[in-house]
Amino acid sequence: MQPDDDICYCYHVSMRKLVNFARRVRPVQASRMTECLGAGTGCGWCIPFLTRIARDPDRIGALELTPEQYAESRKNYIKTQPRNTFDETPKSGNAETPKPPS
Repeated sequence: MQPDDDICYCYHVSMRKLVNFARRVRPVQASRMTECLGAGTGCGWCIPFLTRIARDPDRIGALELTPEQYAESRKNYIKTQPRNTFDETPKSGNAETPKPPS
C-alpha cells in the first residue's frame, strides 16, 4: 500500500494523512489518532495500523500489502472478528500484517 491509499475505510483516511498527523502531534497514546478525521472510530479494523503509525511515524513505510489484499482482509474482519479497540491487543491475531486472502 502506498501513502495515498486509505488505512481507515470507514472515514476514508489515507496513510499520508495519518503519518503527517502523527509526526505533527506525536501522540503519547495511540487513541489520539482518532483526532485525525475520526480514524479508528468506525469498525476498528485500522486500530492496529494506527497504533503502529503512532508508535513511530518516521519509520512507517509502505505496507507490504496491495490495496486489494488490505480490503479483502478488512472484509473478512468485518464478517468474523470481534471489534479491535485501543485498550487491548488486536483480537484478529496479528492485524498489523494481515495475511493475503487464499
